[in-house]
Parts: sequence; C-alpha cells; structure tokens
Amino acid sequence: MRINQLMQSQADNSDSEIDLTPMLDVVFIMLIFFIVTASFIKEAGVDVTRPEAATAQQVENVNILIAITATNEIWIDKRRVDRRSVRSIVERMHAENPKGAVVIQADKKSNTETVTSVIDSSRAAGVYDVSLATSE
Repeated sequence: MRINQLMQSQADNSDSEIDLTPMLDVVFIMLIFFIVTASFIKEAGVDVTRPEAATAQQVENVNILIAITATNEIWIDKRRVDRRSVRSIVERMHAENPKGAVVIQADKKSNTETVTSVIDSSRAAGVYDVSLATSE
C-alpha cells in the first residue's frame, strides 16, 4: 500500500510541471524569421509639400524613393545627391530589388526640369515603373 502511494505522488509531481523550453525556442525562431523577412520602409530624407491629385493611386513594391525639395535639391536615402549621380544610385538600388519601383516625391514648388531629369535618369537606369507622389 505504501508503494502505491509513493508511485501516485511521483506521478502527480511529474504531471504538474510543464517544460516551456521548446515553446520559447519556437517563439524566438518565429521572432527572428519575422524580423529578417520584414520589409522596411525607406524614406527619402526630407519632407516635401506634394501637389494634390484627385486620381491618386497606391503603388506597390516601392523600394526607391527620391525627394525633390522646393529649392530643387535631390535626396535619396537621406542623402543629398547631385543630378548627375541619380542614374548610378538608381541602378545600384534597382539591382538590390529588381521588382521595385521608383517614386518621386517632388515639392509642388520644385522645377519641372529637375523632375524630368530625375525621371529620365531613372528610366535610363532600367526602371520604367516611375511614379510621382501626390497627396489626396
């Protein structure tokens, strides 16, 4: 009778403890997976006042943002760049993500010549999906 009581108390002790180590391993692996696969939003580096458009549409797969300020400065990846170097930068960024698109965030006071130059440089770099950002 005493042996039965000892076996029953040992069985109760082993059932009351749950090993959380495998569950924590799975949670950490999932966390690492989501961090690695998450796409991060890239910013051009400056705030611009975009023109308004009634027919604005959302663009998917944007990986190259180019900002043009009211004083016609060109910004890519939070760096001011020269007009002549836009093509090489777009080529490099497009090589990192070939399915990506270019979105130009031009200030409404910027010069049309600068915007056209950036569009031409983007197309010369092999990116034909070029859009102009507007506000709704």
